Amino acid sequence: MVSDQTCVLWIRKDFRFNDNQALIEASKFKEMIPTFVWDDHDLKPWSTGGASKWWLHHTLNQFKKALKDRGSDLLILKGSPEEQITKLCRQSNASAVLFNHSHNPFELKVEQKLRKHLDSQNIATHSFHGSLLCPTDSLLKADGSPYLVYTPFWRNFLKKYKPQSIQGPLKLPSLPAKITSLCVGIESLALLPPLKWHENFHHYWSVGEEAAEKKVKEFIKKGLESYNSDRDLPSQDGTSRLSPHLHFGEIHPQRILSMVESKFGALETIKDPNIIQFCKEVLWREFSYHLLHHFPKTPSQPLRDAFKKFPWKKNQKLFKAWSKGLTGYPIVDAGMRQLWETGWMHNRVRMITASFLVKHLGIPWQDGAKWFWDTLVDADLASNTQGWQWTSGCGADAAPFFRIFNPITQGEKFDPQGQYASQWCPELSKLPPKWIYRPWEAPKHILKQAGVTLGDNYPLPIVDHKEAREKALWNYDWIKEPKGIGT
Repeated sequence: MVSDQTCVLWIRKDFRFNDNQALIEASKFKEMIPTFVWDDHDLKPWSTGGASKWWLHHTLNQFKKALKDRGSDLLILKGSPEEQITKLCRQSNASAVLFNHSHNPFELKVEQKLRKHLDSQNIATHSFHGSLLCPTDSLLKADGSPYLVYTPFWRNFLKKYKPQSIQGPLKLPSLPAKITSLCVGIESLALLPPLKWHENFHHYWSVGEEAAEKKVKEFIKKGLESYNSDRDLPSQDGTSRLSPHLHFGEIHPQRILSMVESKFGALETIKDPNIIQFCKEVLWREFSYHLLHHFPKTPSQPLRDAFKKFPWKKNQKLFKAWSKGLTGYPIVDAGMRQLWETGWMHNRVRMITASFLVKHLGIPWQDGAKWFWDTLVDADLASNTQGWQWTSGCGADAAPFFRIFNPITQGEKFDPQGQYASQWCPELSKLPPKWIYRPWEAPKHILKQAGVTLGDNYPLPIVDHKEAREKALWNYDWIKEPKGIGT
């Protein structure tokens, strides 16, 4: 690369300075044009969801400010990257375009189109390993095939992992003078959804690289030592909540692990099960991306062939009750309401709500995945796909389909005092813990004292647990056949 010339830095989901290889290399040029191109057309059917647009709007503003603090700025363009970036290169006489490689198959297609187009214009492209700890072809079994079970994937990773966190530049090359006037406000993208359901998100989230690193430090200091016991309790602040920061590239997983290692020593020598479990959760995201790379059809098709014949049933009435948190099962309703209010849901409750949709209601997991995609601020194609396929029993290292979460006992086990249910289903908050996860069994005088009228201010269960479980198992028996992996 010729450092005395001008380059375009194509920003995608890498809104950070530390551990951003493309930005670090681009900063060596005489002039650098950080550029974000907004075009969701080629990403359909996985165009950016509403909650993610909210986060994107704010992280773009944070990143633009941080660029200005370092002597640069962010150029916002609308349209296809191949057209807009090529045009920009002509305007600025840029000799190269630098970017971090995407591991999302839909984004990868856009990247390939851009690279091909720039090559035809004799403009150099340089891509770098972006958001993962290991390239997607670097962790394979001895026979060269991808891992379908997580534990050996983790063990192989530990053998190959080398800390490599890199500090980002504090000073950046300035923009070419003729480009500065093209910089417009983020508001021109109209990312904030017209429906005001996102208006409370700012109460729950601080966006940007600085907020992400602060969150890691606080979690290592206050939450890591009890992670194993607290991470399954939705009423506790027992998880790191780093997922949206990771999705938008505000922090790299290698920085998270490096921060852990700086306090507790090398990863392979750590014995504390709390720390090990947290690091394994960080790598689960990595496992999901490796699976997505090797099986790119999994966002819409089950990994296990037998599930292509599963007798799913579309039912808009039941789906709406689930999405609005009106199923009559408090742990499910609390989770779905938390999602709507905050753009996030506790991981244990994600599993319970997903299981309820596919196993109690018999609705296709793809429908649930799309709902989460639109309402989660951390809507990540790999993690979302793997999570839904795991719950539905049709993915890699998945929970068996016959393991059907009981929404009553799950609530009682992981929220025994009913704090989580009370927070998100306030109409039940005066019920004693004994009855909060089974209000239909509560004596009439208890319901009256708590101000609960079933079927009025809180719904009766939309399905019977026992009957729904038996139906799900019958459907599963119907599709049983020798296991096969589809692509």
